[in-house]
Amino acid sequence: MISQKSSVVRVMTWNIHGAHGRNPRFDLDRVIALIEAHKPDVIALQEIDSRRPRAAGAIDPFEALQTALGAHSVGAKTITTVDGEYGQALISRWPIRNPEIRDISYGEREPRRAIRCEIAAPCGALQVIATHLGLSVGERRGQARTLLDLIGNKPITTVVMGDFNDWFWVGSVRKVLANRLPARSRQRTFPSRFPFFRFDRIYCSSESALLNVWTDTTARALSDHLPVIADISVTGQP
Repeated sequence: MISQKSSVVRVMTWNIHGAHGRNPRFDLDRVIALIEAHKPDVIALQEIDSRRPRAAGAIDPFEALQTALGAHSVGAKTITTVDGEYGQALISRWPIRNPEIRDISYGEREPRRAIRCEIAAPCGALQVIATHLGLSVGERRGQARTLLDLIGNKPITTVVMGDFNDWFWVGSVRKVLANRLPARSRQRTFPSRFPFFRFDRIYCSSESALLNVWTDTTARALSDHLPVIADISVTGQP
């Protein structure tokens, strides 16, 4: 992980597709190993899914990911059935302050959430919003406006990351967020085997704060999305 004396925080977003690759095998251990290889300080994960038969005593994926990847987390479970739960999580190596889970669901479509919090990094506070937006243009446009409301006017570095399902420029998430979050990743992430769409993104409130950005093509064996990883320069209140 980034040194605690550094003013740089490493963030990562990944839709892990329920920890299934291109086969029915459940492979959470390999998902965790890939994430750990990049040493992120803050991680946004989408499509965490415990809706499968588990042996007696087996750990829940939400719990396993938090235990392995960070001491602090906020989970947003959007679907709960008798078989288990489905949703997303924000995981941090540092304390999480003022967490909020906002329901951004649209009509009768699949439930969606956004997680907002402040990360108490040693180099300063970082506001992070993690989300997984809907599949229709109108749905995403409304959800993007809600993200603007969540961002607010805090004088600290802000990162918004997740799976935005965004590919259409007219009324797109990128257009809605552009003024408040001028910096963004541009890696193609979906489908992971032959990436064409930039569904998974990291947005930042400052052009100069978004430093190195990259992806990991070895993730194609584990999910239908590739992850996005970025180093963020943090300037803000402690």
